[in-house]
Amino acid sequence: MTSPATLAYWADRTVVVTGGNGFLGSKVVAKLRSLGATVVAPRQKEADLTQVGVAEQLFRQHSPSHVIHLAARVGGIGYNQVAPAQLYLDNLMMGTHTIEAARAVGVEKTVLLGTVCSYPKFTPVPFREESIWDGYPEETNAPYGIAKKAMLIHAQVNEAQYGQHFAFVIPTNLYGPGDKFHESVSHVIPALIKKCVEAKEQGADKISVWGTGVASRDYLFADDAAEAIVLAAELRTSAEPLNLGNNREVTIRETAETIARIVGFDGELVWDSSRPDGQPRRRVDASRAERELGWHAHTEFEDGLRRTVDWYLANRELAEKDPN
Repeated sequence: MTSPATLAYWADRTVVVTGGNGFLGSKVVAKLRSLGATVVAPRQKEADLTQVGVAEQLFRQHSPSHVIHLAARVGGIGYNQVAPAQLYLDNLMMGTHTIEAARAVGVEKTVLLGTVCSYPKFTPVPFREESIWDGYPEETNAPYGIAKKAMLIHAQVNEAQYGQHFAFVIPTNLYGPGDKFHESVSHVIPALIKKCVEAKEQGADKISVWGTGVASRDYLFADDAAEAIVLAAELRTSAEPLNLGNNREVTIRETAETIARIVGFDGELVWDSSRPDGQPRRRVDASRAERELGWHAHTEFEDGLRRTVDWYLANRELAEKDPN
């Protein structure tokens, strides 16, 4: 339920949402527009933020009160292994240029999207925000995770030196309708949904799944994350990180078995231990977000999976579109 104060806050404001046509960004844009905000959401071909000067030109053109920076180059473990240089450099440049342009133009507040991949490989569970600097990220996630940590440092030093206002949110593994299902960039949930659906259609008696199945994840439905991001844009005035999670740790084995059951694939799941598990365990402590924003995730995991499967089945061509 949206409060009148929230409606009053966003009415007649202009917000630039980078990545606003993407999986998460489209949900943030829809939420802001429902609250009366004017939203500018350029596509990459219209505003390539990796290039010097593009972000500043964009912000000067539209004079936003808020910038919500969601644009990112991102993918699953496989993509992280084949394109680590692009993952590091593109995310570093986009974040750097966005932060500096927002400072130069005098944007009221800049919201930055971090990543749970920034946490050390072995972090006490649940992950608390103060643990983010306690070690090196899991190796396959490190280029992406470190680029996002650099963005956090940039926000903190600009806040200290220039008084620039930020919110920095760290969502756990996002999923939901609109996710990317192309094998070059898909994360674990869309990859497993696609694999199970195709196996069922082909009458296969087994599928191969990466890893051992013992690693765990904290899955966050994208609509819940979008709600938190809009609240952070309104209420948060600190560059200190803010975890967003579902407060439930789910193993990859449970994930795969649940998806297979929902899809109706009753064959065998064969675990390929020669493939990486990624981070061993993942669940965040999202109590700071609940305390400071009054937010908590409300979509049950299985319900969110069913909605994601239904969307995929109804939008196969769009879901599997090659992002390149």
